[in-house]
Amino acid sequence: MANERLDRKAMLGHKIRRFRLDQGLSQTEMAAQIGISPSYLNLIEHNQRPVTVPLLFKLGNAFEIDLKEFAEDDDQRLAAGLSEVFGDPLFEGQGVSDRELRELVAAAPAAAQGVLTLYRAYRRIWESAQVLAHEAGGDGTGDGPLPPDSPVEAVRDVLEAASNHFDDLERAAEELWDEAGLDRDALFAGLRAHVRAAHGIDVRVMPVEVMADTLRRWDYHRRRILISETLLPSARIFHLAVQLALIGHRERLDRIVERVELPNDEARGLFRMTLANYFAGAVMMPYAPFLQAARDLRYDIELLRRRFGASVEQVCHRLTTMQRSGARGVPFFFLRVDNAGNISKRLSGGGFQFARFGGTCPRLVVHDVFRSPGQLLTQVARLPDDTTFLILARTLDPIGGGRDRLQPRYSIALGCELKDARHLVYGDGIDPKKPEVFTPAGVSCRVCERLDCTQRAHPPVNHRIRVDQALRRAQPFDFVR
Repeated sequence: MANERLDRKAMLGHKIRRFRLDQGLSQTEMAAQIGISPSYLNLIEHNQRPVTVPLLFKLGNAFEIDLKEFAEDDDQRLAAGLSEVFGDPLFEGQGVSDRELRELVAAAPAAAQGVLTLYRAYRRIWESAQVLAHEAGGDGTGDGPLPPDSPVEAVRDVLEAASNHFDDLERAAEELWDEAGLDRDALFAGLRAHVRAAHGIDVRVMPVEVMADTLRRWDYHRRRILISETLLPSARIFHLAVQLALIGHRERLDRIVERVELPNDEARGLFRMTLANYFAGAVMMPYAPFLQAARDLRYDIELLRRRFGASVEQVCHRLTTMQRSGARGVPFFFLRVDNAGNISKRLSGGGFQFARFGGTCPRLVVHDVFRSPGQLLTQVARLPDDTTFLILARTLDPIGGGRDRLQPRYSIALGCELKDARHLVYGDGIDPKKPEVFTPAGVSCRVCERLDCTQRAHPPVNHRIRVDQALRRAQPFDFVR
């Protein structure tokens, strides 16, 4: 799996050049250390020759670099972010092409990141002005405090940079299994006994009359973890493991939080809870057994959830974390939306880049499954740049009991590049030679070039709207072509 990922990212000359310049080396000096000619290195840096896997290993040995850093296509993520920025009406008429954006990222990645940062600041100011105008009934010109950096977006950036994998927490979960002698068939009982023996804390499942809408509570003074009876067995295990992480691995969580740059205490608190949730997933589905089962079962989500006593969302989320060096699984992206299309969780991966501003493409199957609750649907989606993804989608079961008629409704999507679909049972029978297999989709209306889309919510950048009073097409917008 690792070599497959390296092969897919063979044109890495811009990364090699940036690394060389950061090290203060000339082409001649670097070429001598990896055993190639300076002229060949020059061709590599200008993307006129691919970086082969053996050559990449030579780089790793010569400079002690992390090969994953070069295998990950972070430039694609940066270019996708810039494409979305220049899709804003603010830049209407600028005519910045995708090629120019890729060249900017390759030549000056720090400047490209600066453009993204500046645009995010602009968006915060603009959104704040809109809120103030709405509250005051004015035109948005009033002064007022600006919201801080979004903690949600900040944490998402950290997760994306880490490929949603934290090996410290994986090792901690594995150590817990050894220390507590846990048994997959009695995991809740084993965790409860360990919490009692190691921390002197009782775990009690409490009736809904006592807990009301609270799912989990740490009663510090009485040394009790209270868990609602409304939770399914998989959720009870998860919440107990989350609280164990917060109590028993506090220093470990703090060290991880301190290693990353986050804008405020809100973001640090949210990241800390995210890490505790990560630990819980690693306890429920230990890395090596889970990855082996995923491969043996060809990523069959229903069989994986039954084998590990987990929910569909827990299994899908866990699949995105299988990125341990030397033992990587299929790279997946993950998305959770509500029935109004709002994104409540997203994890980039597998080459798919989400829109940071605005919603998702309405053609994605994640929006369709609300009409088929409990059924897993598949889709082969092709983006305008011809990258193609296999997407699995399903609605989620209610979080708690059925007493609340306003239970939140969510659906999730798990996806990977179509070239990886051969590893999945869901990829069987897909014939890429048949055009009807593919659903034309996009990332965001602002940057989508599909002018014939009948579900477009906004016109794309760099296309002028054409208004013809004598003609009405099925598409919501017509354009000068």
